[in-house]
Amino acid sequence: GPRPAWVDEFIPGLKTSAVAAMALDHGFTAAPEELPLRRVEIDERALAADANQAGAWPMELVLLSAAFLDATRDWPAARKVLNISSGLGRRAMAGSALYCTAKAGMDNLSRAMALDEEHKAAQGERAARVVSLAPGIIDTDMQAQLRGGDASKFPDRDRFAAFKAEGQLVSAEDTATRVLRFLARDDFGQQVLADVRDA
Repeated sequence: GPRPAWVDEFIPGLKTSAVAAMALDHGFTAAPEELPLRRVEIDERALAADANQAGAWPMELVLLSAAFLDATRDWPAARKVLNISSGLGRRAMAGSALYCTAKAGMDNLSRAMALDEEHKAAQGERAARVVSLAPGIIDTDMQAQLRGGDASKFPDRDRFAAFKAEGQLVSAEDTATRVLRFLARDDFGQQVLADVRDA
């Protein structure tokens, strides 16, 4: 099918000879109100399945990734796909079933994409490297939402309050720096599921 309009607008404007690497970075951070799954209304489930109110999950991520890989398939530069995941995609937390589901889906999609790229490489085609990266505990509005939640709906509220009180949260700016450093690593893609704190 046709590629998204942003591809045809953005890609031709780059001089491939001057680009050492090209990366697609995709993530979403919005969480629905913390609730046990049985108490979540149908319309809220639909919104969370809609990439946590950030697009048509998971098809948005699939289409963006496919468009990026197709548009850059002949580039001599290294190609990387970096999905911003979460620790909650790898361990469950009460009251956050929808968010955990979305992030776990991102992780497994990244695994499947990486296997597809490995298959391309085995056939002699140019392959991209794929990582789903947990960015650590960031001082965001989402954290404030969790700290201020109703403990009867969100059993881990006090743990999140402790993150803030004990200075364990990292600013968005510092996190962005760490993510960019991870993206530049020579071993990017060797471990598909990664954590920026392990860098």
